[in-house]
Amino acid sequence: MGKASSKSNLPDPDNDTSRRHLGLAAKLTANALRLIEGKNFASLATLGHDGSPHVTPMWIDHEGDTILMNTAEGRVKLRNIAKDPRVGVTIFDLKNPYDRIVIQGQVIAQMHDGAEAHIDKLAKKYTGASKYQKSSPDEKRVILKIEPIKVF
Repeated sequence: MGKASSKSNLPDPDNDTSRRHLGLAAKLTANALRLIEGKNFASLATLGHDGSPHVTPMWIDHEGDTILMNTAEGRVKLRNIAKDPRVGVTIFDLKNPYDRIVIQGQVIAQMHDGAEAHIDKLAKKYTGASKYQKSSPDEKRVILKIEPIKVF
């Protein structure tokens, strides 16, 4: 699945009306990149069906100015994102939690292709293990691609 599902309201990243093509997407700052590239955790906030926040600690990565996070099918955050792709991400330095960055953005794609290799890459970064240890054989991994809109 290279593109977002047609039943979600995720924007099409290849569509000329995406925020990046309109010049509305934000660039990640040097501090944001430093925190993302470090062994720091991120909190991902999504909006529930009733508008209530759902916050999950996650591993984080990036590809240029696009934030990458990895999860599995069936998780609450994926159901929330299918209804509303807007998200908040907070990343703080584990050694100094006052050194932090807050990002408002939107999920622009959910990718299955490469998701297994990506979770293994994150496991290496965060745990030192060459393979993600908590996968189950029936689990289907998903990469969330998040476009930053505002970086604080």
